[in-house]
Amino acid sequence: MRFSEFDENNWSDLQPYLDTALVPVTGLRGVESPPEAAGLVGAAGDWLAPIESAFKGRTVTYPAHHYAGPGDEDSLDALCARLKSAGFKFVVVVSGKPGWDKTRVPSADLFASPTDEESEPEPEALRRSVSDMWKRPVQA
Repeated sequence: MRFSEFDENNWSDLQPYLDTALVPVTGLRGVESPPEAAGLVGAAGDWLAPIESAFKGRTVTYPAHHYAGPGDEDSLDALCARLKSAGFKFVVVVSGKPGWDKTRVPSADLFASPTDEESEPEPEALRRSVSDMWKRPVQA
């Protein structure tokens, strides 16, 4: 479910079942033309869609973290840590750009992103990655 689908009444009822936050990261740097920006936003959406559709009853998609890239990992890591302190057991960083990993964003539990610029999302592999994450011990 998306963050905008909740209100104060239904959030308190559903919160116990929604333990995973999805954080889309577009990787915009502020130098892109409008078509380039649209491409980056669309690429993040391509990686996000299979996870959202497969796990609608267990995940909450937060607003996209647009202006984050190399050198900005600290702000993304802090966001992931805050989401966990707000009650989420797991945080998944989803991006259409490669380069995200545990060494750069240690508070994230999973990275759903391409391994290189040519990689395409594989829905079944993404679903399997999330399911496998849920089987591991919760990271503080």
